[in-house]
Amino acid sequence: MIRALHLSGRAAASAAALLLFATLCLAQEMPPGYAGTESCALCHEDIANAFAKNRHAAVGKEKRRGWEARACESCHGPGLKHTETTSAEDIRNPAKLPPSQADSSCLSCHTMQPTQVGRVQGSHAQNQVACATCHSVHTPPQAAQNRAARLNAQCATCHISQRAAFNRPHGHRLNQNAIHCTDCHNPHGTQMTASLRLSTGGEPGCLNCHNDKRGPFVFEHAPVRLEGCNSCHEPHGSANPRMLTRPNMAQLCLECHSNIALPSGRTNTGALGGIPPAFHDQLNPRFRNCTLCHQRVHGSHINKALLR
Repeated sequence: MIRALHLSGRAAASAAALLLFATLCLAQEMPPGYAGTESCALCHEDIANAFAKNRHAAVGKEKRRGWEARACESCHGPGLKHTETTSAEDIRNPAKLPPSQADSSCLSCHTMQPTQVGRVQGSHAQNQVACATCHSVHTPPQAAQNRAARLNAQCATCHISQRAAFNRPHGHRLNQNAIHCTDCHNPHGTQMTASLRLSTGGEPGCLNCHNDKRGPFVFEHAPVRLEGCNSCHEPHGSANPRMLTRPNMAQLCLECHSNIALPSGRTNTGALGGIPPAFHDQLNPRFRNCTLCHQRVHGSHINKALLR
């Protein structure tokens, strides 16, 4: 029995020596301090197999990036000491770093991509949301047909109130996965509030779908130009069929288009209030839907009052 234990101990020592020898052989052609991707795969086999199917695996295959055969260490840093000690303290783990430091690895490659415009000023960056919070670095790509559902579910983990707004009676078809959050928002940040995407020429991203509302118009409705679509519409969901910010159209219009008597005796059209101008009698149902007459509320080429 003692002889058997002695042989078992010798076998374990031989295996350890063989592992160390293999690691050193793999690392001998590496820059000082680096072990190479194949050395990482000796212990992290499951991660290595998944990573091989991820688009980030290209980092270790292209010479122009300078990380040939060292894809793991492009993010985790030099790993030779970690292969010798197997201690977690001897390797960099981006998941345990402050977001600003962890993101520096990602942005070393992704800075010049169009989707990263505004990343430093974006709300996610300002709120210390790291890239790895939303993006998976190691796992293989998932099925494309489930992309909308996956994106919406991921955004909903933080943006709970916005996700709940889509359960109102009228809204964009996000619950049906016909659209996803990134159709309207750029999660990496833009110069617009709420990281809204823009259309051509710096126009609101809403016009990518609602291009019949695109100007310029000869007679403009000022809020459309100055305040954007959100001045009248709830983008996520509303109790109004037109997704207005008020349940009733007249309530919304009268926030701006109302008459209030001034001390001078004049009337001020355009002040906040609930009194309609001139002959618009709110007791008469015909005047409760402003668009029965003012049909071109976004702008008109014909009529200054936006009647047609």
